[in-house]
Amino acid sequence: MQIHPFANGNGRHSRLAADLLAVELGSKPFTWGGNNLAAAGEIRARYIQALRLADQNPDDLTALLTFARS
Repeated sequence: MQIHPFANGNGRHSRLAADLLAVELGSKPFTWGGNNLAAAGEIRARYIQALRLADQNPDDLTALLTFARS
């Protein structure tokens, strides 16, 4: 979560990679809150909070996975 190879679009690329991996492993793509994560608002705030929790404790991705499936 802390590596940013692109000046813009890191989140989109990361979510795409996660979706492709999920599908490759036989699961459905993530829903990522079911809304536009680029727009400011409650859903983006929940996404950012989940990312921060994952950054703080990479061994516990519960919040991020819960959001990704919401």
